[in-house]
Amino acid sequence: MNRLHAVALCLMLSLFARPASAATTCTGSMTNLNFAATSGGVTDATATFTVTCNTFGLSLLANARVNMCVSIFSGTDGGGTLNPRRLINTFSDPMNMQLYTDAARTAIWGARGNATVPNPVLLQFTYSVPVLGGSETQNVTLYGRIPAQTGLNAGTYVNRFTAATDTLIEFRYAEQLLGTPPMPASCISGGTGGTSSQFPFTVNGSVPDSCTLTPKPVPNMAFGNVPGPITSNVDQTTSIGLVCSGRTAWQIGLNNGLYASGATRRMRNGAGQFVVYELYRNSPRTQRWGNTLGSDTLTGTGTGAAQSLPVYGRVGAQTPSIGSYSDTITVTVTY
Repeated sequence: MNRLHAVALCLMLSLFARPASAATTCTGSMTNLNFAATSGGVTDATATFTVTCNTFGLSLLANARVNMCVSIFSGTDGGGTLNPRRLINTFSDPMNMQLYTDAARTAIWGARGNATVPNPVLLQFTYSVPVLGGSETQNVTLYGRIPAQTGLNAGTYVNRFTAATDTLIEFRYAEQLLGTPPMPASCISGGTGGTSSQFPFTVNGSVPDSCTLTPKPVPNMAFGNVPGPITSNVDQTTSIGLVCSGRTAWQIGLNNGLYASGATRRMRNGAGQFVVYELYRNSPRTQRWGNTLGSDTLTGTGTGAAQSLPVYGRVGAQTPSIGSYSDTITVTVTY
């Protein structure tokens, strides 16, 4: 008799948990660096760089570590140099400035790989990553300085660190389910490479319009001694010294003095008698120097250096009484 034996085949499957892994991302932002107006003196300001690294959940006991380099280059308007860095105005006039990592402003915030200033800011992160994910945020102060400098032109100055080549965050990360992994060797080696990113910001500065009369008061104009009647023109000159910041448009006006009769300038003596005279903007003495803006004032543009502006005076033919005559003129600079 034939017998049929049935053999049961048992199939078994063992499932083992694979080590979990999660990508780590790091992103940062920088507030704008806004300098107060300067006329050439030292001006300091600060901004804040904030960077956060995030890792999604690995396990209840997971940890992550990050090694990061934060680089700042010359900026879109910086002319390609990190030392000195610079700002420019709408005429492309430069103003030196620098960015530092310390309050003493001795350590320049540079860029990895730059030949002149190769020192970026180095940051390290160590944080736990539970099931719902973990993160760490760090804040770094950026210390800015506009150094003392001469010959600055008036205007609004800027350097935009907004292009992809102006700033850079580079990092490597390591994750471990139990305990704490070793820190990656640097921001470019060891561990796992993270996705680099940028942090756009702008540096702003300004040079105000400014003008100063020098010396003050303006040197006197002396017509000298004239014997008897004045039979021909008596001419004399003096000069107004002016220092205005570069590119500052100015106008200088002269009022009609203390003793004018209408628009006629007059000097007076102690007896209340007068000598008529006039002041001009040009040596032929054809352009009267008055005080009406845009009409009979002297106009010009500052250079940042001292300017000497001649005043041309004339006493015409007349027959005044004997005596000493004088007048006082007020000089007004508008800019």
